[in-house]
Amino acid sequence: MLRYIARKAVGWFLMIVVATNLTYFLANAFLKPASNYTALRPPRTPAEINHALSLYNLNPDKPLMDRWWDWITGIVAHWDWGRSPTGGSVNGEVSYRIIVSGELVIASTVLAVVIGIGLGVYTASRQYKAGDRVWQGVSLLSFNTPPAVASLAVVALMTALNQKLGHTLLAVAGAQDPNVSGFWETLGSRATHAILPTISLTFISYAGYHLLQRSLLLDNINADYVRTARSKGLTRQQAIYRHGLRTSVIPVATQVAFAMPALFTGAVITETVFAWNGMGAYFSTTIGKNDVHGVVAVAAFGALMTAVGAILSDLVIVALDPRIRVS
Repeated sequence: MLRYIARKAVGWFLMIVVATNLTYFLANAFLKPASNYTALRPPRTPAEINHALSLYNLNPDKPLMDRWWDWITGIVAHWDWGRSPTGGSVNGEVSYRIIVSGELVIASTVLAVVIGIGLGVYTASRQYKAGDRVWQGVSLLSFNTPPAVASLAVVALMTALNQKLGHTLLAVAGAQDPNVSGFWETLGSRATHAILPTISLTFISYAGYHLLQRSLLLDNINADYVRTARSKGLTRQQAIYRHGLRTSVIPVATQVAFAMPALFTGAVITETVFAWNGMGAYFSTTIGKNDVHGVVAVAAFGALMTAVGAILSDLVIVALDPRIRVS
């Protein structure tokens, strides 16, 4: 098993290196960091702009391969991913925002998977009954709800509830209260502030797992091995959980693994509505500021999350399917 994981890790590491370097050259081709200085007053001359960009290894007059070499050696030797054209450290921004986004993404992913798989089993075992039709309708509504609509609806409902109660039950913006201090107070404040965006992300993401799990389970629920298990004395629910679900949950596990990087960098709207300065908001900011180094760092992080998700997916599949372990 360790040999298998090591082999997979090496392959994904090479993919990350290739994807990151390719993104660097593409970002330099399409992004123009000098645009951050053209609107300043008094106006800067091209020479002054290039001199300012030289401080961040972004001077377009410097050969691209020389800029790339300085950038890649800084990463290898010092783990320094560079600076933005406005002077901010990419390392500091990314390390902070990973933690901020992780609070939302991990919690919402776990909830979405548990709810989605649970509803998939529930509705598949009650095909065409009232419960199946109702939950399919709710999931279809969730599946077709834009993130902005879901987030604003959660904000509107909680604002109305806060006004009705006469005090703030749950804050609708920010990652924590500005006046808290101490570890436990800060932890509690961040946990309560994460509830609403987590609900929003969970609502728009659980439906995919539900509908996929229901469809896969319906394909296996009447399979020969499930009928054989029932003939040996298991109830219908026991046969579904012990045998049908074990096989049909494998594609869902794969989907979960590859959904993680998309949630980290794709929750731009949700983070914007709830004023969470996570990876999604940072990705949007780097594009707006023509931040070459920031864009590349976000791409590298997305590739890393894809690799981690793929390896975890393989491990889950091996644990669920004995045939793969034997092969």
